[in-house]
Amino acid sequence: MEPVYLTRLASQHNDWLAVRQATIAQNVANSDTPGYAARDIEPFASVFNETRLSMIATHGSHMGSAAETPEAAEVEKADTWQVSHSGNSVSLEQELMKAGEVAREHALTTTLVKSFHRMYLASLKG
Repeated sequence: MEPVYLTRLASQHNDWLAVRQATIAQNVANSDTPGYAARDIEPFASVFNETRLSMIATHGSHMGSAAETPEAAEVEKADTWQVSHSGNSVSLEQELMKAGEVAREHALTTTLVKSFHRMYLASLKG
């Protein structure tokens, strides 16, 4: 049995959040490294738009296509608020705001997964 699409989407979003959190942590860890450029990853909305559901042919006369595998997240230079004399572009305030955003999105995704789980259990009890 294949997992429900919403559950897979939530799992992919949590994977994206983990990559973004690791990138933010790397920026914070290198906040005093001369010449280090702050990085961020591609927004989840654009990653989601690139990965589309594909139809599966269940019969020889059905139209279908091969499923595409999503590519790994790309890390790119981020726009920052300041650049220090050493050429470092990490703004700790901006990175902490990003970390808070990741925490909120993770909490929302976790709450949605819990709701899905309760819904699945309720449908089995009936």
